[in-house]
Amino acid sequence: MTGPDTAIRQDPPGSLDALDHALVRVLARDPRAAFADVAVHAGVHERTVARRLERLVATGRVRFTATLLPEYLNEGLAVELAVRCAPGTLRDTASALAARADTRSVEISTGAPEVFAEFLVPDHDALLTTIDGSIGRIPGVVDIRTSVVLRLLLTANDWAPYDDALTPVRRRLVEGTDLPAPLAVDDLDRRLVGLLERDARMPMARLAGELCVGESTARRRLARLMRSHIFHLRLHIEPAALGFPVEARFQLTVEHRALDKVVRRLAQEPAIRHLVLTTGRADILGYSSHRSTQDFYAFTARVFSELEGLSGAETAVLLRTYKRVGIVTGGPR
Repeated sequence: MTGPDTAIRQDPPGSLDALDHALVRVLARDPRAAFADVAVHAGVHERTVARRLERLVATGRVRFTATLLPEYLNEGLAVELAVRCAPGTLRDTASALAARADTRSVEISTGAPEVFAEFLVPDHDALLTTIDGSIGRIPGVVDIRTSVVLRLLLTANDWAPYDDALTPVRRRLVEGTDLPAPLAVDDLDRRLVGLLERDARMPMARLAGELCVGESTARRRLARLMRSHIFHLRLHIEPAALGFPVEARFQLTVEHRALDKVVRRLAQEPAIRHLVLTTGRADILGYSSHRSTQDFYAFTARVFSELEGLSGAETAVLLRTYKRVGIVTGGPR
């Protein structure tokens, strides 16, 4: 066994050391893994695991998220916004968008002076009200372009830098097979997800007590959700902390006859952590994470050159992420 966690720290303060990486590796696969099980994989005492995880959560390096994906449940519209800003207003606009409850991601990238954001709105009327009202009135906003997400393909849940195995969703995408019909969720399911959103590692006995059901019922309901693509229970950590400091976004225009083939090819790339089909000038919007700009260049040169039917590609490197999977990650600096 390894000794006290101060004895194994080798990295500079604030970075993840070998033990942190070992914990994250296990919990990325199973966020509710018992401390004893994590300890076996990490080669330390479970009390050390508990202390380390508590520290990682307390410092904001690690968070657990639990959510039902509205795209798969046909609940509302997922919309990609490109907000063009006057010079000197990019950061303030990004901060204002990140503070909104209806944004799920906000970032600034290289290219035009724009802030990119993903919104979730109830319907088309709400979208019109949002872009023509509150967002359009943000000081410095000079133009807004919108694209509705037609199909969600890959999410951060399918990005597994520690694991070569394909997630079920990524495997189906590579094989060209449809996802199963989404589960029908009821009030008990939604209450369970709400509890896990507050505390993803809440003990089963407490979950059952909060839900006023037996432990076997709570366990069965959770297992049913975990097997489904509509529910994501995951450990969230910034890619840079895992050694992937370069994040990029790409938009591809593809001939429709080749679209399915292109999607299947892209799904084979482990660097891609988000992929959707959208309306607008481009057909595909994706995000990827890389160890260096050289790796990103190699990725685009290799992958895009192989895509049959590709008629246009636009790439950009993210300069700053203000919000990710609904979590505010930073502000102006």
